Amino acid sequence: MKQFEVNFDGLVGPTHNYAGLSFGNVASLNNANAKSSPKQAAKQGLAKAKALADMGMVQGVLAPQERPDIAALRRLGFTGSDARVLESAAKQSREIFLACCSASSMWTANAATVSPSADTADGRVHFTPANLTNKFHRSLEPQVTGNILRGTFANEKHFAHHQHLPDNEHFGDEGAANHTRLCSNYGQAGIELFVYGRHAFDTSKPAPKKYPARQTLEACQAVARLHGLDDDGVVYMQQNPDVIDQGVFHNDVIAVGNQNVLFFHEQAFYQKDAGFKELQAKFGSEPLHFIEVPTAEVSVQDAVKTYLFNTQIITLPSGDMTIIAPTECQENEAVKRYLDKLVTLGTPIKSVNFFDVKQSMRNGGGPACLRLRVAMNDQELAAVNQNTLINDTQFARLNAWVDKHYRDELGEDDLRDPQLLIESRTALDELTQILKIGSVYPFQQG
Repeated sequence: MKQFEVNFDGLVGPTHNYAGLSFGNVASLNNANAKSSPKQAAKQGLAKAKALADMGMVQGVLAPQERPDIAALRRLGFTGSDARVLESAAKQSREIFLACCSASSMWTANAATVSPSADTADGRVHFTPANLTNKFHRSLEPQVTGNILRGTFANEKHFAHHQHLPDNEHFGDEGAANHTRLCSNYGQAGIELFVYGRHAFDTSKPAPKKYPARQTLEACQAVARLHGLDDDGVVYMQQNPDVIDQGVFHNDVIAVGNQNVLFFHEQAFYQKDAGFKELQAKFGSEPLHFIEVPTAEVSVQDAVKTYLFNTQIITLPSGDMTIIAPTECQENEAVKRYLDKLVTLGTPIKSVNFFDVKQSMRNGGGPACLRLRVAMNDQELAAVNQNTLINDTQFARLNAWVDKHYRDELGEDDLRDPQLLIESRTALDELTQILKIGSVYPFQQG
């Protein structure tokens, strides 16, 4: 039976904009209120997905959310026609209005936590949407995310879907951005590494002081229980509180793993020696490669600025691993020097490929933020909604869809335009027909 790791990239939504909504995310804050290009952003994301498909990877896409979120604005007391709701919200509460226009669902590393069938008690692939309670604009996503995941992975024989965790900061869950799976190959039982920022119920434990720790240990443990994971296949490690205060808001900004490789910064983890010892013990006798990047070679600031660790490590059909990195890594002298050295060190990582995803980078997300990894066997892959997978035909259809519906430029004033809402809904309604995922949006459900 063949085994695959499929990357499902989030399609960038029609309201992609820079509102600086994410406290603790340095890139998001630094680019607040700049003009964005939804069309360019969507095309950059599609180009990366197609390039991976052309490398021989299995590549899919996930639909974006409906924005502006009129339903959320109505829940908050704005009334009248849709146009009146937009006008009132923009005038009376700019912050709420901008949050309800966010296109942040493009970062599907935050969509859910996924456990493959090799790890779970019932032998199915399990999905739990992230509740994203720490940021209001992202807390609007989980219900529709669940709808999209069920439309993509609909076969109950192979896929199990859970409700997101309770909407409370005690169970703050940011999804796969704080979850890495290590394994010998994708089809064998692996070790699922959950990384948390703080203990919710024991405030005496270490925690960051400047920026919020978005993921709790209790959330990680809850997801592991829901997915039916064996204790011998799970390791919990705490993110270094000091590095969170330097702008590392998710673990995937400072560490990334693939199969038997964990690639991380020297300052990534709290009490890392004990954690790595547990990882190696549970991984077994086969080699596990810990690739640590010293602060002396790459500072935390450069790692955050270039998203060196928010890269994808993928295993090519040849068996070699390659890094999918943003062009910012190529343009930074220290990071480029390190990557040039890395491919000569004799680790499984043999090459680096650079991609321009600047529209995403400026809003605080790199290549790894744009994808949700799902390890599957060939029977499970056959049970996936095939219309969500990228091939030449579907790539062309999606590019034409973007050209038809997306604006070239978007600023804050454009977001309150009722015509943008109509354009967005028209685009999403057509997209659900292209992907054949059903009526996943509130406007489609009445």
